[in-house]
Amino acid sequence: MQNIIVSGGNSGIGLESARSLLRQGHHVVILGRDPRKGESALASFGATRERASFVQADLSTHDGVRRAARELLSTHERYDAILHTTGVMTFEDLRTADGLHPFFTVNYLSRYHLTQLLLPALRHAEHPRVVMMTAHVPLSTRIDMADFPQYTPFSFTGMRKPIQIANHHYAAHLAATEPGLLAGVVNAGSARTDIFRMQPRWMRATAVVLGPLIFDSIDKAAHNAINATSRQDWPTSSYWRKTGDFSHPTPISLDASQTSAVIAASRDLTSA
Repeated sequence: MQNIIVSGGNSGIGLESARSLLRQGHHVVILGRDPRKGESALASFGATRERASFVQADLSTHDGVRRAARELLSTHERYDAILHTTGVMTFEDLRTADGLHPFFTVNYLSRYHLTQLLLPALRHAEHPRVVMMTAHVPLSTRIDMADFPQYTPFSFTGMRKPIQIANHHYAAHLAATEPGLLAGVVNAGSARTDIFRMQPRWMRATAVVLGPLIFDSIDKAAHNAINATSRQDWPTSSYWRKTGDFSHPTPISLDASQTSAVIAASRDLTSA
């Protein structure tokens, strides 16, 4: 039985992934902000609930990530895999307690920060894996380091891709610095999930009406995430750009100097 963390595992693609991993016989820890949704997720697991647990975590702040890491490390000495599915989508120029935009902290920085803090437990695993979920982003996307990490003022249209490509840089960094660890990124596709909760009412209503026509099923959206998290037969530093197709990953090939700059800035922000 493997110990697997699913951040964002109390809803959407993360919840579907957690269910599948439990059916495979693993122990799964789900992370989420809302304890009511966490309890609801645990109740939905049925007979497999005995192998699931919930950790309340606000991954938008440095302190929230550190508290989650402490609790996770106090529970297990070894983690075999982390699946990062947490995400927010907002067009507003909001700021966390650390002065950073939540789109940046949740969709990238928390993945870096939490994984770095859990590396000692991952190193105890025979085949550790770290899988990060993003929206589709071309590997040719460049990051303007004059914007990173403050992104002030925030522009969703111009800054979404540069923020999300940072996950690919972190995967490349892990592959180069952690022998035996598999690091990959999965395109979440267009599934309708709880990420729409922060959108204007008109956008949420449009999603309900057009959902059957434009959205992938949750099963399809979770397919690659589940396989990458549970299997060890894929090359490290891989990107699954096509939802539902695990057989054809794309190697993550990026500018090494930009990867170094992203990791250095992330380390400075988090001290991890």
